[in-house]
Amino acid sequence: MPFRILAAVAYLVVACAAQAQTYPTKTIHLLVGFAPGGANDILARIIGQKLADSMGQSVVVENRPGAAGLIAAEALAKSAHDGYTLMLGSTGTQTMAPHLARAPYDALNAFTPVALIGSTPNALVVRPTMPVGSVRELIEYAKSRPRLLTYASSGNGTTLHLAAVLFAMMADIDLIHVSYKGNAPALTDVMGGQVDMMFSALPPLLPLAKAGKLKILGVGSLERHRSAPDLPTIAEQGLPDYESGTWYGVFAPANLQMGALARLGVEMKKALDDPKVRQSIQAQGVEPQSSTPEQFRKLFRDDYARWGALIKKSNIKPD
Repeated sequence: MPFRILAAVAYLVVACAAQAQTYPTKTIHLLVGFAPGGANDILARIIGQKLADSMGQSVVVENRPGAAGLIAAEALAKSAHDGYTLMLGSTGTQTMAPHLARAPYDALNAFTPVALIGSTPNALVVRPTMPVGSVRELIEYAKSRPRLLTYASSGNGTTLHLAAVLFAMMADIDLIHVSYKGNAPALTDVMGGQVDMMFSALPPLLPLAKAGKLKILGVGSLERHRSAPDLPTIAEQGLPDYESGTWYGVFAPANLQMGALARLGVEMKKALDDPKVRQSIQAQGVEPQSSTPEQFRKLFRDDYARWGALIKKSNIKPD
């Protein structure tokens, strides 16, 4: 390699290391695309406080709700690339919403995925009187009754709706969608028998299943979940590769300065290795998961393509 190229590479390495040591020198703003009190907001405050304590600078959580997270994402896309504006993103905001509404930015290339925080799988539940006890039995039952079984969701184009669409497509069954304005009323009607089934985040379902208010047939993760090791996955019940859930992670604008990315990567790993932080995240029904920026970038891009293809093929429109 010519001396000039070696010198340039050495300069960049030194410059990035120096920036990583000095960053941050002022307040960091962590955007959230939803109102205070939800999972995105709570996770942002948990991570933000830990980053502030570790890096010695304030981290201010800013709620910019609206348009399924697109308002906050647009603000992030238009911010400086210096690491002082970040966003707590999720599967829905980063990989689904841009396909459902015209995003005012290049959704695939406008961001730098910094680090994964954690994820929670969806689970397939049915009304307590449904005469099935497994995913295989449900599929057989649905095939014998085309367009007679109903499934609830928290709204068109939501993660729970798309989880059911993917399931029906892979199982080759024909179901009727009943859209609700939120997860709680949808789940209430499944428990009451007004709707046959739905997908929902696993952890809150466990006490309801224990009380006999519904039946959990399968988990949407590829491996059995730590909180319910006796529950089989959907993938192991006849639908290999079925996977649905929600992940959460920190994003920065595209072309984030390398020094800031390096420092944030180190600090995020440190945060997720902290037992108190992990406990706080788990209390929200989310399983902590650390990653490198490269690993998180691959997850983001793979899911963006996967859910985008499903939305296009199913012609799904938001409410």
